[in-house]
Amino acid sequence: MLYAYPACFIKEDCGYSVIFPDLNDLATCGQTLDEALLMAVDCLAGHLYYLKKSGEALPPASPVGKIDVHGILSDLSLSSNEAFVNVITVDVEEYARKHFEKSVKKTLTIPAWLNTAAMEHNVNFSQVLQDALKERLHV
Repeated sequence: MLYAYPACFIKEDCGYSVIFPDLNDLATCGQTLDEALLMAVDCLAGHLYYLKKSGEALPPASPVGKIDVHGILSDLSLSSNEAFVNVITVDVEEYARKHFEKSVKKTLTIPAWLNTAAMEHNVNFSQVLQDALKERLHV
């Protein structure tokens, strides 16, 4: 599912700051506008992914016309000659599969007798390790 939220892009000396007013002023930045756009997608995807995993409701997105970029600048005590609002879109599930849920290979060592016993019982080592880590980390 595609999600879209307005973001305020603010030109500063060091690049661009990006603020999502609908998401408690969630912010990121980039040295160039292209980098700031990429960082905004990553930031939005990460935040929405976290909210969904936590079971929290996603806040509604405001219409672009309702975002007062100059009011946001004032609230944050920022000044800029170049500030604008742009809609950032992301498919959170697709982004998560590519960036957050990618499997990594791990090498481990166990006693030979334990390996033999586990193989005799057709144990899926990856699944057992994942389950054990989740239990240990309370996730």
